[in-house]
Amino acid sequence: MTITVRFAPSPTGYIHIGNTRTALFNWLFALKNNGQLILRFDDTDVERSKTEYAEATAADIAWLGIKPVRVEYQSKRFAFYDAAVEKMKASGVLYPCYETAEELERKRKLRLARRLPPVYGRDALKLTAEDRAKLESEGHRPHWRFLLPNFKSDPFAPVRTVVEWDDIVRGPEHVDLSSLSDPVLIREDGTYLYTLTSVVDDIDMGITHIIRGDDHVTNSGVQISIFEALGAKAPELGHHNLLTTVSGEGLSKRTGALSVGSLRRDGYEPMAVVSLAVLTGTSENVVAMPDMATLAAIFDPKATSKSSSKFDPAELDTLNRTIIHAMPFEVAKDRLQEMGITGDKAEAFWLAVRGNLTRVADAALWWKIVQEGPVGDEPLAAEDRDFVVAAFDLLPQEPWSRETWKEWTEAVKAQSGRKGKPLFMPLRIALTGLVSGPELADLLPLLGREGTLARRP
Repeated sequence: MTITVRFAPSPTGYIHIGNTRTALFNWLFALKNNGQLILRFDDTDVERSKTEYAEATAADIAWLGIKPVRVEYQSKRFAFYDAAVEKMKASGVLYPCYETAEELERKRKLRLARRLPPVYGRDALKLTAEDRAKLESEGHRPHWRFLLPNFKSDPFAPVRTVVEWDDIVRGPEHVDLSSLSDPVLIREDGTYLYTLTSVVDDIDMGITHIIRGDDHVTNSGVQISIFEALGAKAPELGHHNLLTTVSGEGLSKRTGALSVGSLRRDGYEPMAVVSLAVLTGTSENVVAMPDMATLAAIFDPKATSKSSSKFDPAELDTLNRTIIHAMPFEVAKDRLQEMGITGDKAEAFWLAVRGNLTRVADAALWWKIVQEGPVGDEPLAAEDRDFVVAAFDLLPQEPWSRETWKEWTEAVKAQSGRKGKPLFMPLRIALTGLVSGPELADLLPLLGREGTLARRP
């Protein structure tokens, strides 16, 4: 059987790095096991789901290197859910309830006052057909609950019923169904909740493994029971820890915090984002991985911490620099061309400046310096001006190479007696207008003798 996993986001906002962690865990698990991933949009919330969010999500995961075998939309699958509901009603595991939210809250408080667990007491099971008909004639519309299999013969006498599974991430896990309320699977307006639609789709699509956030651990006990009620075996389950902001706040699509799109627009490399999203909160060192295959080779879901982990965007800069410093010209070429960095000098320029870049886009500043002259506002000290003017008189004749810088500065040193920072810093400021940057030995041949003389104070 082919390992099949799924990423099932709701297209109600732009996916953030926390959603991405789930997508990546599934994709890496599939890669490691020669499996496949299905992108499945939970778009049954008609009011909040938007096509633009679905399109953005598809584009974002493609940018990260995730390649779904196909894309599904739950909004196109209502016939499957309708059939499952009829089957569950016929078997008696789905029953109608008529309490309002206010009534349910009063019952919950009453149970708490009596020091009982605040779970639904299944009062709706006591309704007769006549009772239900009367309620509906009065305008009440039912919501439908799934009858959890947590009793022997009397549903009003639940007993400890432990659902166990070997979690792909967390190891042995269990949930006691007697501590839970029968979950609502259908709202009063007839719309289906994720708990139901997810199970129906997982069965129909042959999902073999489900990896998701650990906020779904309790849901798993319920969903395993729904799988069994529909005559299916539940997939293998895994629950990874959640990512938070640096300050410990949860991530939300509604706030747009750390959205993949924003990180993409900020110029981060996909593998920098991927590496941090996956390796944060695991026993592996957080380093920039060169590609998805290399990351998949070391990926071990069980190496993930059980506590939440903070996602620090500042670490992205470090990872991004690592990737860019080793990036071949051919990889950067198209993006450099978009910035107008073309011609015979383009490759030599890239190799000269990439070691000082945090983002590829930062190369534009150095191209401007090479082509047009100093752009910084760092002034030459008064005592350095005469020194620099004299230094320019000692520029070697062309042709120039990487050795020209050494040849030039040795001559300047011999004449001026300067060495170290007092020698090099004024020349750097005169040539670039900045106090730091790429090796001048690499930049000088790009400037050429004529271009260098044009920067003489």
